[in-house]
Amino acid sequence: MPTSFEHPPFPGHALLDSGGGEKLERFGAFVLRRPDPQALWRKRLAEEWERADLIFVRESDRGGRWEPGGDDGVSLLEDGGSWSVSYPPARLVLRPTPFKHVGLFPEQATNWELVRRVRPMLGPEPPHLLNLFGYSGAASVLAAAAGWRVTHVDASRTALAWLRENLAASDLAGAPVRLLLEDALAFARRERRRGRRYEAILLDPPHHGRGPKGERWQLEDDLAELVEVAGALLAERSLLVLSTYAVGFSPLALENLLADLPAGRIEAGELALTEAGGEGSPEGSPEGGRPLPAGFCARWWRGIDLRP
Repeated sequence: MPTSFEHPPFPGHALLDSGGGEKLERFGAFVLRRPDPQALWRKRLAEEWERADLIFVRESDRGGRWEPGGDDGVSLLEDGGSWSVSYPPARLVLRPTPFKHVGLFPEQATNWELVRRVRPMLGPEPPHLLNLFGYSGAASVLAAAAGWRVTHVDASRTALAWLRENLAASDLAGAPVRLLLEDALAFARRERRRGRRYEAILLDPPHHGRGPKGERWQLEDDLAELVEVAGALLAERSLLVLSTYAVGFSPLALENLLADLPAGRIEAGELALTEAGGEGSPEGSPEGGRPLPAGFCARWWRGIDLRP
């Protein structure tokens, strides 16, 4: 069986079913139905799909729209379309976007837990974590709650505003989190010239994008340099996590890329969510949950012990 990173319990989220190019998920009080091209198999549930609160309708390869599946969905969209879920000790704000996302990627919980586990290994002084392409900032919020000093970089004002919402909702508005509207690669280059060091770096780059000054990002062209520059920012005892989604690279390719960093340990595999639904029990399948692929991930570390 292909290697996938263990997914920790997430009471605020459940993958209820998948198949037919879609996934059915519960986020807190609401059930969402969204496209997912990885779900090639047949669906197991029936009525549950028809009871989704929100349904994403794809209009082009660049996005689509959300439609309500019932009265709760109508009320949610009319009230501004935001709600929250708990991932203790954080409270994370969700809202439907035109790109089928809701501001939270539950498959990343395995990396949130890794960062939390590493924190006490680094001594009493707060270590520094750099989150590039930080988006709405679940990883940054949870790192701050665990005692990290966080530098959060994103090229979107909307994403940074979302992070502020998440910090406030988690009672962490005064936490040591530095928010920067920056191009990730340009910022990392400047940090290298400054001689900065971080005990943890998180890289979750998109396939393509633009920086706030029009800087162009293309994964195939720029990822190798980003990893090289990030490697120069790593402290003597440190961790780097690289994850990707919807790209043509395999975990082996990511592992080979991290092998160019200074000597350290490396592991690579898939991120996945496991179905919780089954016949007669929306969150307790007697058939066993199928894993839904949710991206690739590679980790590099030195000077710390990540053995279970």
